[in-house]
Amino acid sequence: MKLSRTLLLIAPAALVIGIFMLIPMAIAVAYSFMTAGAYGGVTPPFSLEGYIQFLYQRDFDDSLVFSTDYIVIILRSLWLAVATTAICLALALPIAWYVVCQSEARRRVLLFVVTLPFWINTLIRTYCWILILRDEGVANQALRGLGVIGQPLPLLYNDGAILLGLVYTFLPFMVLPIYSTLERLDPRLVEAAYDLYADRMAVFRRIVWPLARPGAMVGSTLVFAPALGSFLAPDLLGGGKTLLIGSLIQMQFTSSRNWPFGAALSTAITVVILAVLLLQTRRTRMRELRP
Repeated sequence: MKLSRTLLLIAPAALVIGIFMLIPMAIAVAYSFMTAGAYGGVTPPFSLEGYIQFLYQRDFDDSLVFSTDYIVIILRSLWLAVATTAICLALALPIAWYVVCQSEARRRVLLFVVTLPFWINTLIRTYCWILILRDEGVANQALRGLGVIGQPLPLLYNDGAILLGLVYTFLPFMVLPIYSTLERLDPRLVEAAYDLYADRMAVFRRIVWPLARPGAMVGSTLVFAPALGSFLAPDLLGGGKTLLIGSLIQMQFTSSRNWPFGAALSTAITVVILAVLLLQTRRTRMRELRP
């Protein structure tokens, strides 16, 4: 009886996961092993061409030529995703700690400010950064008005602008998990540490960080996964000059009409994200088993 009730309770969630996650992933994996159609789509013959393109390109005589172009794009995407995660973590920790240290009324206001970007479309927010960073934008105009620069700085259409857009977009995903763990912190532990002549660094290292670490691990996953496959910020803030893996996948399914290669790239991203999740889960379990 209890088993049937449990199955009924988890059935809706399992159905949603199966329809919107497992089935699309299975279709992407299947497409990655097919042949590209002449005008898009895929054709049934089995082929590894989608995965061969990671390292090789077809020459005019149909021979394979080694190429690192796509590897460079993948490594650049990984670097920006890792940098985004690291910067979000460095910013989210003090923000979450500051919110936790406030009164209940101020907490609600500050949490509202943190979640406020979710109320605005990501496309609109990204376009706002273009207005700020362009040559005649707010940032350059302010620096000119202060006499700091004479000519506009190239703040837009580079890796720095892409990184700024990614950090701005995904920072709340890091703040909220860390806040949820620090919210349970007993302030008497901090007071006791100070009474025992511990400095701020010792308090952070021995009390705050061990409690914030589970939230930081969850937040890192929530930031790294979408940052790795993001294509909106790279396209708009990068101006198409810096190609990342998300933009590359979007291009394969649209203008290039190479669905197997796009599906292979999507599968590769999924494998990387699953590997990160499994590694995180394993480290968490090993930490819990330590005496």
